[in-house]
Amino acid sequence: MTAPPGEELARLATLHGVATSYQPSPDRTVTASAGAVTRALAALGVDAGTPKAVRAALAARERALRERLLPPTVVCWRGSPCEALAALPEGTALRVETEQGECRDSVGQLPLGVHQLTVTAPDGRTGRAHLVVAPPRLPTPAGRSYGLLVQLYSLLSRRSWGMGDLGDLGELTSWAGRALGAGFVQVNPLHAAVPGTPTDPSPYRPSSRRFPDPVHLRVEDVPEFAYVRDDDDPRSALLDRAGRLREAVLEKGGLIDRDAVWELKREALELVARVPLGPGRRAAYCGFLAEQGQALEDHATWCALAEVHGSQWRRWPAGLRDPRSAETTRARGELMDRVDFHSRLAWLTDAQLTDAQRAAREAGMPVGIVHDLAVGVHPEGADAWAQQEYFAAGMSVGAPPDAFNARGQDWGLPPWRPDRLAASGYAPYRRLLKALFRYAGALRIDHVMGLFRLWWVPQGEPPTEGAYVRYDAEAMLAVLVLEASLAGSVVIGEDLGTVEPGVRETLRERGVLGTSVLWFERDWDGDGRPLSPDRWRDDCLATATTHDLPSTAARLTGEHVELRDRLGLLTRPVEEERAEAANDAAEWLGLLTRLGLLAGTGGGDRSSEEAEVQAVHRFLLRTPARMIGVWLPDGVGDRRPQNLPGTWDQYPNWRLPIADATGRPVTLEELAASPRLRALIEVLREEHGRDPAGSSPAARTSARSSAQASAEA
Repeated sequence: MTAPPGEELARLATLHGVATSYQPSPDRTVTASAGAVTRALAALGVDAGTPKAVRAALAARERALRERLLPPTVVCWRGSPCEALAALPEGTALRVETEQGECRDSVGQLPLGVHQLTVTAPDGRTGRAHLVVAPPRLPTPAGRSYGLLVQLYSLLSRRSWGMGDLGDLGELTSWAGRALGAGFVQVNPLHAAVPGTPTDPSPYRPSSRRFPDPVHLRVEDVPEFAYVRDDDDPRSALLDRAGRLREAVLEKGGLIDRDAVWELKREALELVARVPLGPGRRAAYCGFLAEQGQALEDHATWCALAEVHGSQWRRWPAGLRDPRSAETTRARGELMDRVDFHSRLAWLTDAQLTDAQRAAREAGMPVGIVHDLAVGVHPEGADAWAQQEYFAAGMSVGAPPDAFNARGQDWGLPPWRPDRLAASGYAPYRRLLKALFRYAGALRIDHVMGLFRLWWVPQGEPPTEGAYVRYDAEAMLAVLVLEASLAGSVVIGEDLGTVEPGVRETLRERGVLGTSVLWFERDWDGDGRPLSPDRWRDDCLATATTHDLPSTAARLTGEHVELRDRLGLLTRPVEEERAEAANDAAEWLGLLTRLGLLAGTGGGDRSSEEAEVQAVHRFLLRTPARMIGVWLPDGVGDRRPQNLPGTWDQYPNWRLPIADATGRPVTLEELAASPRLRALIEVLREEHGRDPAGSSPAARTSARSSAQASAEA
């Protein structure tokens, strides 16, 4: 165990938002090492390598805080006094330049947005800050609704090119909205991946969070594909190869091969790019380029450079490692055709994502598509290259040791620097949110606790040698509420696991929904038994499972224990694990029986697994949760998790198609005709009648419009 930080180092760390201790449980406090604290400060540009340096940095920081009039970013919640402005000396003059182009001499009745604030104190001191004006909270979703949760790549139709695509997503939302009365469909992150062979299949380590991955494109839905020249019949040949990729997964037991899918789609899209755009399409493309600006140019440039130099930009020629260098500008010009190609792919993907959300709304969904925002980006990806000044060099995001993982976790994702974000008025964060809300009826934020603090792990050190670094949660939340409100969208925070006291309460105050998973909802402060439905929170998305957990059938049968045993992942004798899993399932089934939910009989009919899965979802409907999520593979009895944490090549994470109880892949068309899935959905419809949200489609549309209007007012 390395030495703890001394008093002066601890004071310096606190002033820069670096925590010197943390609590893995309420009754236990762990002190961070001096080395971890020193390296976190170094990543923030603070030299704390020697006692002399610590004293100098401490004096400088205390002086800067004492002399400044305002922090770099100030938050003003509409309708509430602004604490930072209230603390200014009496008689201080204010000048606000709004992002709408107006000039004001007060903060009263300011429009929503991020404005520029200048203050002048009576003694002549001046200060400048970004002023975030946001609604006090997000609008509440209209009524209750249920929806489907799915990993898009796993949802293959008879038209897919080897993995689920945006055409499949549009079909799913149209069917689920119209035929099932579903209110939403939640998908995995569709962010752009880092190219390579093999590509990292995890959707949670993307190259860019701002731009989607064109591997999800439905190529046949690109208008120009119909005009690809028929020399040697290329369209027919492409479709034949796509059929073989699809057959390999659906008929021959193969895994989803993202690399092969992208190779084929890229070949097709290269042909599409040779087709001239019509005047209207050209104008739309040029408008997209102008709207996205520098960010898209950077992203497309990185993609073009990666084709030449590989995807690890830190190994590129020195001049190209800087996105603003003369060498990069020269290379961009030389590769302009490739830059345009990748820009066009971003445009096409954005258009199909927008079409999918439109299809969901036209199908009567009050929310539509719930997109997923990963907690960070790959260190070698486009965002890390283009936004280097905003990332903490030499650091990785992870989690400290806790009751579930004694060694801690290192996720390999560089964290944003809170000081640089604040100095920019959270510009990159806001641009990211604005881009996602273009086509999201709701946004799920992975590890939403990261808006408050993140565990920084120095490169080369184990996760135990990390430290928490705080972010300005008020500013992060204000920007989130601002952009979600302007878009009329819902926000769901993934707040599972260890959560710092006060975080859930703050999120709730601002209208951010939480996430509740059945198997984790126990009376942890009491007898540890399953929580009755009336004790669940209402401001959440309630589900039986997630992509990182066993399916409901596997949990009920104990098959998840056998899987982990086969892979050597158990930390205790298999008999103990089996007994604990059986007891866990028995407790829940006992509660379902006592509540009269099992098979709807009021008795102990547990003869079929299907009846037990239905009972679990009847239970979810008994809770006050505003949104009820059905893991789509649960609808056909799939046994396999999509991701098994703690594995890499031992298990085919992120590469499995949805399958039935026997392991046979099931297509979207078969899902739509599945009696088992239909029976499960009927359980949800029974509670709410014809419309699970408790109102007619017209009423839902009216309520949605009212909510959006109130957010914009």
